Amino acid sequence: MKQHESKNQEDVISKILSLSKILSYGTIVILCSYWRVSYSAQAQPLFEKDQTLPETSTLPKLTEPWLKDTEPQPPLLAPPPEPILIPEPETPLPDSKGYTLGPGDHVQIDIFNVPEYSGENGQHQIQIDGTLNLPLIGNVSVEGMTLELAKELIQEKYGEYLQIPIVNLNLLAARPLKIAIAGEVQHPGSYTISPVVSQGGNSKSGTQLPTVTKALQVAGGVTTSADIRQIKIRRLQLNAPEQVININLWELLQSGNLVQDISLRDGDTLFVPSITEINPVESTQLASANFAGTNTQPLNIAVVGEVARPGPYILETDIDQSQISATEENSESTEADNNISLPQNTRLHTVTKAIKIAGGITSAADIRQIRVRRLTRAGTEQIIKVNLWQLLQNGDLSQDIVLQSGDTIYVPVADEVNLDELAEVTASSFSPGNLKINVIGEVIKPGTIFVTPNSTLNQALLAAGGFNPARAETEEIELIRLNPNGTVTRRKVQVDFSAKVNEETNPTLLNNDVIVVGRSGRATFTDNVGGVLAPFSPINRILGIFFDIF
Repeated sequence: MKQHESKNQEDVISKILSLSKILSYGTIVILCSYWRVSYSAQAQPLFEKDQTLPETSTLPKLTEPWLKDTEPQPPLLAPPPEPILIPEPETPLPDSKGYTLGPGDHVQIDIFNVPEYSGENGQHQIQIDGTLNLPLIGNVSVEGMTLELAKELIQEKYGEYLQIPIVNLNLLAARPLKIAIAGEVQHPGSYTISPVVSQGGNSKSGTQLPTVTKALQVAGGVTTSADIRQIKIRRLQLNAPEQVININLWELLQSGNLVQDISLRDGDTLFVPSITEINPVESTQLASANFAGTNTQPLNIAVVGEVARPGPYILETDIDQSQISATEENSESTEADNNISLPQNTRLHTVTKAIKIAGGITSAADIRQIRVRRLTRAGTEQIIKVNLWQLLQNGDLSQDIVLQSGDTIYVPVADEVNLDELAEVTASSFSPGNLKINVIGEVIKPGTIFVTPNSTLNQALLAAGGFNPARAETEEIELIRLNPNGTVTRRKVQVDFSAKVNEETNPTLLNNDVIVVGRSGRATFTDNVGGVLAPFSPINRILGIFFDIF
């Protein structure tokens, strides 16, 4: 019996020992779980807006919600101060991820749970030496760094003083950019361009960096010799080789591909090369682009060859003031207008306009083989072929190319002249406005007369006052013409004032034609007899009266 009782006591003691072990293990597990929860709470990043904290908890919000049917454990550490709301960042810059900081940039720094260093107190400007002067940590060099790298550096510096160094860094306003522009632009050189700051909704502002086309506008626009398919941007990088970016603005013109119009960075060099062979069609399209040259300065050109007045000419800018006034009334001035010279409403100077100023082409001109010689920025010479006959026949306006300062227009001599084509060329807008015709002989007003192109023989005779009825030979006249090859032709033409335009009796006249109206037989006889009988003037007068009567 006693043995049985002692055995029961041993069983009770063993159960008590087992139970105590289980309780000890449970206590250890609970403590470990609590330590893990507390540690995770301290390591969580900045809380999200749409998460809510339990009313009884002062820990930062977790990225994951509490597990269902579980209660959060109380913290071991002293509760932190009430969390503050970090202000929403300003509208970020386009391509701000690749933007590198430099002196003059305005940045916004917000530090979690440190209101005295955040908000308005967190707005700083990068100093001239490329550093930010920040509370606690002092000067931090951020020049040449991206926003992400600068943020990590500042966060690392504050880690020496803050238990939870969570930093938010944004760019408020970019510094003015210094950019070099070279090649086929109107005014190559170095430019300082300020970014455009625009006001958005909810009192937020955005900063837009200048793009390739804006920079070209500042430089006066590209010339007509520019190869906009091969534009190069050379960009310096921090601890990396120089980056060369290829830009194809022709895609922007043809398909509206804005990817080609990239934002520029401080220190960029923009180079516009010369095109190897000018396409008249593309040249015309380029001239109408908003980043093309505006022709605001007079053009110095030369027109030589078969024109009325060969030589150098200065083509003054012809601006349509009415269109400019209308544009100004319908547009709002912005800060960008102070930095960018937009194209004005100018009438472009073309080949036909220059030939017209030079007096027009001569009858010996070969309008199929006109050449325009042009010097590029690189010092090479370009030869542009112009076929104005194609312009007359098909209305191909691409042949009437836009000129630029320094161009030389050469109009060659035609090897062979087609009279049918010559009549059409004479009536063109780039031929002389009036034809000079010399009418000599027995007309009322002999001398040089000016008639419109394609005037006929009958029109010229009437412009000279008609035949002298007392002395003129009214049946036929003599037409003298200087041919383009240097020869002279003389032919008799029967006069018929009732005839239509034809080569036999009423031919079309050319510039510098000579019309000779001869004397009638009676006038010839009277003049001859009068010369012989000049000493006998009374008898001469009697004969003159006799011939006038009969």
